[in-house]
Amino acid sequence: MYAIMGITGQVGSATARHLLDNGQRVRAIVRDKAKAATWAARGAEIAIADWSDADALSAAFSDVDGVFVMLPANFAPSPDFAEPRALVQTLTVALRQAQPPKVVALSSIGAQHDRDLGLITQLQLLENALDTLSMPRAHVRAAWFMENIRWDVALAQREGRLASYLQPLDRAIPMVATDDIGRTVATTLTETWFGRRVIELEGPRRYSPLDMAQALAAVLEHDVETTAVPREQWVARFEDEGMPAGHTGPRVAMLDGFNNGWIGFENGAAEHVRGHIPLGYVVDKLVSASLGMVESAA
Repeated sequence: MYAIMGITGQVGSATARHLLDNGQRVRAIVRDKAKAATWAARGAEIAIADWSDADALSAAFSDVDGVFVMLPANFAPSPDFAEPRALVQTLTVALRQAQPPKVVALSSIGAQHDRDLGLITQLQLLENALDTLSMPRAHVRAAWFMENIRWDVALAQREGRLASYLQPLDRAIPMVATDDIGRTVATTLTETWFGRRVIELEGPRRYSPLDMAQALAAVLEHDVETTAVPREQWVARFEDEGMPAGHTGPRVAMLDGFNNGWIGFENGAAEHVRGHIPLGYVVDKLVSASLGMVESAA
């Protein structure tokens, strides 16, 4: 049996699905029992544990063959990263108490660096904490999520535009579908290894903002123009989207890191894995889901 955190989210659900599809048993860790019905129906064991409760997490991590751990998404942490630091501490305590045979953690491209990572700093903190544990552990450093393009679908549908923070517009970066991440995590959980592993994961090819617009255009069947959002407008735009004032720095720093090439893979110092899902497939699913919601609202 494998204990899975974040099972109601994209990567956790993909991991659990791949495990169950391959005949493995899953313990679904949820904070709200009401969200566990789908997994219970598929035969998963349910464990209720808040991410800030070390004892509950320890119980959920016990008597299993492996554990998948991750941090909840936080796009506007405090400047000192107080919230993820507290969660990392709780998670480490729970794992030390439970002593599962192996741990696979969701990390990020660039997490090998100890500075200038912005939001990815949270994953660098997680890697460092897990590396204090004696059990086998694997850090899956995923590339930019292809599913991030969901935030561009509405504007592309409505106005035929994609406003990009990734720049320059013709620069391709590593991207990966969350289903490929889940498949890789599930495979890693069922493998036997010792010590520390780092798995760098990206999709079948790299994509630029121009490629993203082209993928949207192909699915929407109309032209999509790509424009670069001027950096001096970023903070105001983020705050207009609801990000608290004073909390925009990590997001800006992460985008700067991608745009200047600082955030990348280690190139030879880790295992490198390529998924098989192309961006066009992800875009097609996201657009179909968006159109379905519009039709339901109508």
